[in-house]
Amino acid sequence: MKIKDIQEEIVDEFSMFDDWIERYEYIIELGKNLPLIKEEFKTENNLIKGCQSKVWLQGEKKDDKIVFTADSDAILTKGIIAILIRTFSNQSAKDILEADMDFIDKIGLKEHLSPTRANGLVSMIKNIKMYALAFNTQN
Repeated sequence: MKIKDIQEEIVDEFSMFDDWIERYEYIIELGKNLPLIKEEFKTENNLIKGCQSKVWLQGEKKDDKIVFTADSDAILTKGIIAILIRTFSNQSAKDILEADMDFIDKIGLKEHLSPTRANGLVSMIKNIKMYALAFNTQN
């Protein structure tokens, strides 16, 4: 599935909820279903800087696609990284680098997060793009 299609799917899912309480609950639910990162990847190197909570992100290249795993010590943050992993895992580095991020605004995520969580979201996206950049230059 293409990144744009996944993003549209996420926007559709969020539009089903009437208020932000329900959306937060949905984000938390997504976090609970996030495939666990291996303990060996919970290192200082994989820790995302700029997040209020601890967020680990690890990416590896498999058959021209980047596969991401992540975890967080905060349940809401775990849900946010789950959305990003769903969107960008198993995609090519080129597609990740060219991806539009407007779906974040369409679901209203950034405006409904505290400033520190919004900064964390930006840092998560930046780290995903950095992995893509690193793997893209290996070609």
